[in-house]
Amino acid sequence: MPYIGMKLFLKLSAVLALSFQLSCCKDSLSSGYTVELPELPNSWVLLLGEPNWRLEWLNSDGKKQLIDILPGGKTVKIDIPVTWANPVTAWPYWPRYQLIPGLFKPAGALFPYDVNEKSLFLSWKAGPDTVFYWELAFANSDKETKIPANFDWPRFRELFETNVLSETVCKDPWLVDWRLVAEKTINSNFDRRRIVPQAYEAVKIQTSSGPWYGSSPFAEPLFFKEDEKPVFPVRPGINVWISGEGILRCNSKTWVFKKFNE
Repeated sequence: MPYIGMKLFLKLSAVLALSFQLSCCKDSLSSGYTVELPELPNSWVLLLGEPNWRLEWLNSDGKKQLIDILPGGKTVKIDIPVTWANPVTAWPYWPRYQLIPGLFKPAGALFPYDVNEKSLFLSWKAGPDTVFYWELAFANSDKETKIPANFDWPRFRELFETNVLSETVCKDPWLVDWRLVAEKTINSNFDRRRIVPQAYEAVKIQTSSGPWYGSSPFAEPLFFKEDEKPVFPVRPGINVWISGEGILRCNSKTWVFKKFNE
């Protein structure tokens, strides 16, 4: 996939905290936009309640900005540079259950593609776009032609509207290892054939039959028969599922279940 040429002097350098700077011309313009958060999946609200939100984006100096939005907050106004593509990511989290930012998948928006007048509309659909943006920045050290602001985002989004990707990925883009795709994109070129579901382990866990709801807003709930031992698809990192009884955290080696009333 080609990258869009832009007449901007931009330079990205990633650090371990995913905080990076984008050097751009001193007269780059910024403008205030109202961020509109999406509705939460019903299962998350019913079981966990309204979340806090961790909002992330880049300011005119290319530095990551953070704002925490308390439960019940729906909109916030931020200043966004208007001269280059900018990711705005909103991570839902629930401090009362020790569900920190990053465990549940985020909503997002890409400026200027998700702007309507002075509002920036975040959606679950655009969440993977913004995380892929951050991962591209993290994987890139000195290749100015491959910085995320120059990526062909409209064409990237078209992939999910056609039949070129698997049905599984189109239903839930969070099954993809976006860090791996970003690293390979920086080291060579973008290749849509890398957008495939990440491998998982089938792990038997002694728990209730469910239903169990995952940390992706697109994930289908898991149901198990009363007479069978539940088997969960576990991918690298911390996996989280919630049910009417409590919260399950696990990886391929161990698991912890905590009831809501404990």
